[in-house]
Amino acid sequence: MKKSGSIFRKSRLNPDQYVQGILEGDRIILSKAITLVESKLYEDNYLAEQVLGELLPSTGNSLRIGITGVPGVGKSSFIESFGKYLTSKGKKIAVLTIDPSSQRSQGSILGDKTRMEELSNDPLAFIRPSASGNTLGGVNSRTRETMLMCEAAGFEIIIVETVGVGQSETTVKGMVDFFLLLMLSGAGDELQGIKKGIMEMADAIAINKADGDNIRKSEIAKREYQNALHMFPPSENGWYPQVLTCSALNGAGIPEIWKLIENFQTEMKRKGYFQSNRQQQNVSWMKETISYNLQADFYNNEKIRKLLDFKLQQVESEKLPAITAAKELLDLFYSGK
Repeated sequence: MKKSGSIFRKSRLNPDQYVQGILEGDRIILSKAITLVESKLYEDNYLAEQVLGELLPSTGNSLRIGITGVPGVGKSSFIESFGKYLTSKGKKIAVLTIDPSSQRSQGSILGDKTRMEELSNDPLAFIRPSASGNTLGGVNSRTRETMLMCEAAGFEIIIVETVGVGQSETTVKGMVDFFLLLMLSGAGDELQGIKKGIMEMADAIAINKADGDNIRKSEIAKREYQNALHMFPPSENGWYPQVLTCSALNGAGIPEIWKLIENFQTEMKRKGYFQSNRQQQNVSWMKETISYNLQADFYNNEKIRKLLDFKLQQVESEKLPAITAAKELLDLFYSGK
């Protein structure tokens, strides 16, 4: 029997079965639906759109939290400690972890479940690792759709762990309600290495690993970061970011971080900013999706595929200006429309 790459044919689920399973909190069907939405096959994308359309009225009821940080800051350890604290309060949480993909092989490690072993066995937690692929911003190209599916499945808090901290990492800010930046002590050196724009977008900074001999250094770092934040212009929502210390190892500071996030949510809803921010994010999401699909259609076009390597060689050997090659390819693409 000929094997098909389509998830649709493999799973033999129709849109109603996906929708019903997700709404009932069936994690196996939820996982299949996320795989479906991440597929690059047209028939799977079409089915995923149908499922998302049916689920939309049941989405939007969660708190979306983005977490990023410098390498070695302990994002996975922090999320496990933070997640366990939330589930101890009866909260259902979904953790979407993004692993960096190799640009050569397009493979990724996808090892977050092993790094969050206790949380992955928690009945109130759902951990879904995904590869970042070629997407900038430290997130997967279908992270937003995955969030919606998790919300429809009844998860109250969605945590997005990003690849790492960098100039394009800020994409996550455009899809979450609260953006937490994790840092380490030694603020003098760290402040030189972190992008100013990321600090400006953070709703809070948490100095992790504030335990043992690091407690005093973490308090110094806290003051230095707080002083640095005072130099930035106020946020449009009127929120003043705070700096806290915490330890993923012993759980110190975790309740205070959650309390701060709750206060943020309450204040933003009172001001009407919470919903307006999500509305703006939805508009940006639509525009990004248009750009993504246009690019995908361009590179999947048969005429473009036949000519692209030749044009790339011409540009590389400086026989043709890049702008001319691009225009010729675009003219060819649109002439076939």
